[in-house]
Amino acid sequence: MDLELTGRSCIRRTMTLLSTEPLPMITPAEDTVHSEVLWYAGYTAARHEKRVAEQFAQRGVEHFLPLYETIHRWNNGRHRVHLPLFPGYIFVRMALKDRLRVLEVPGFVRLVGFNSLPYPLPESDINKMMEALSKGVLAEPYPYLTAGTRVEIENGPLQGMTGILLRRQNKCRVVISVDLIMRSMSVEVEAGDVVPIRKSAFNIGQSPAGGKTTDQQVQI
Repeated sequence: MDLELTGRSCIRRTMTLLSTEPLPMITPAEDTVHSEVLWYAGYTAARHEKRVAEQFAQRGVEHFLPLYETIHRWNNGRHRVHLPLFPGYIFVRMALKDRLRVLEVPGFVRLVGFNSLPYPLPESDINKMMEALSKGVLAEPYPYLTAGTRVEIENGPLQGMTGILLRRQNKCRVVISVDLIMRSMSVEVEAGDVVPIRKSAFNIGQSPAGGKTTDQQVQI
């Protein structure tokens, strides 16, 4: 698997994508919050994820672009390619006071958040995704999914993360959703590495006020 990463290198609610309007004045009381370095999701222009990642790398901006490997067919044959796991999105680690240097990158459109404010993502979840992909965990995009049998992964680099259990061709996969951007990925796991969750658990970036889930086995 490839990672587009520099440095140390996924909320079902109506979301607001931030515009690139001039930044508001920051009061002394807000300065601490705006100075904290956190992970955020960013929206890119179509098919500009890798270009944005390259620009971030050149400018020393810490970022994470999860990729997956697949086979594409062209006139000259079949080729292995690496595509964004979450098309149209990239993760960036920064302080809000420095967001202009991110917003000015060509191809980077907006930061994702609520009520006109960027919404941070748990650093531990981003780190687990980084580790899983770097260790070759099989992952692929999956339609955004919120209902099904919720499980927790007990072993491996994704230990502690929660998702929805799928069974496909006698194999177990867990769909992990990034609710903030309404995107999902599925990862292959051993059946013995997951346990069912009987009560609500948040997905990556889910708001504490997120919607309820329904226990329902998903078979495909």
